[in-house]
Amino acid sequence: MIHLAHLAAIVAVLSIGVAYGTDVFCALVQRPAVARVDDATLTAVMGNVHRFGDRRMPVPGILGILATAAASVFAILDGRPIAAAAAGVALALLLVWLPLYLRVSAPISRALTEAADKHQTLANARALQHDWDRIIVPRAILQGLATAALCVSLIS
Repeated sequence: MIHLAHLAAIVAVLSIGVAYGTDVFCALVQRPAVARVDDATLTAVMGNVHRFGDRRMPVPGILGILATAAASVFAILDGRPIAAAAAGVALALLLVWLPLYLRVSAPISRALTEAADKHQTLANARALQHDWDRIIVPRAILQGLATAALCVSLIS
């Protein structure tokens, strides 16, 4: 059973690592870069970035959450309470991250994507992007802590 717990945790680390790395990149690079462009460019670029992100990022996100839950369950079944608790903490952090994405980021992403599709510049593009940016650091922190907790589960 330990091999299943480790395998699930490794899959979770790799999957969550995709979202974690993306969120860190957005916080460190994308956010200040987009702040330097005009509203039309912001709408076009971010609308297209979100188009591809919203299509492709759910796969590693869902896989990461499921693999994290599996790592916790397998560690419980294997009688490894520290590993199970660490994976459980990771799962809790991901379940805090998820509504931030669904309730704040996703609606903004859809609005910018729709505007980019119509070749429109939103009058509130800067405000929308500011709202998206304001939670990218908390999102990155949650993903990073979840990844760290999963690493603890691997060594426990």
